Amino acid sequence: MAVLIRSVVQPGGQTIALYQGDLTEEAVDAIVNAANTNLQHGGGLAGAIVRRGGAVIQEESSRIGPVPVGQCALTGAGALPAGHVIHAVGPRMGEGDEDRKLASAGRSALALAEARGFRSVALPAISSGIFGFPRDRCADILIGEAEAFCRARPGSALREIRFTLIDDETVGHFRREFARRWGEPGEGGSEAR
Repeated sequence: MAVLIRSVVQPGGQTIALYQGDLTEEAVDAIVNAANTNLQHGGGLAGAIVRRGGAVIQEESSRIGPVPVGQCALTGAGALPAGHVIHAVGPRMGEGDEDRKLASAGRSALALAEARGFRSVALPAISSGIFGFPRDRCADILIGEAEAFCRARPGSALREIRFTLIDDETVGHFRREFARRWGEPGEGGSEAR
């Protein structure tokens, strides 16, 4: 079970939260997979999602791909506790224009969740694993996209955006980015921002 690290309520009432735990165990409307353009889920988080959710996720993905970098696609979640999987294709370091492409992947995942009427979504640190994207920049970009989404769509059905991360180092980068944006917990007397 994921452990809540930090939660900040946005002006429109949506929550942006940081959890440490296994993304494949999240019981949300959708989890976001850090996918490759061909939606072949062999390694990293994508491989873990298919191992836990079943081959049906790969079978459905194979009928959809390829998906351009910065975009996403939706499949069922098989045996996962989540309702759906949003496969967001992030950039590989060295391919060029990585920051813009990562921002687009995060923005596309949130837009798809909203379009489907989902109330909750859990994201990983897209591209920061085997794709080599620096974790501090990943935290800045993805949290920034979540905050911008909440600011632009306060009435959205999407009420909770979680970042669910498994390793201490990545959690540390995201925790520092939360603190940079919203101060340390308890500063100013409230987590509501």
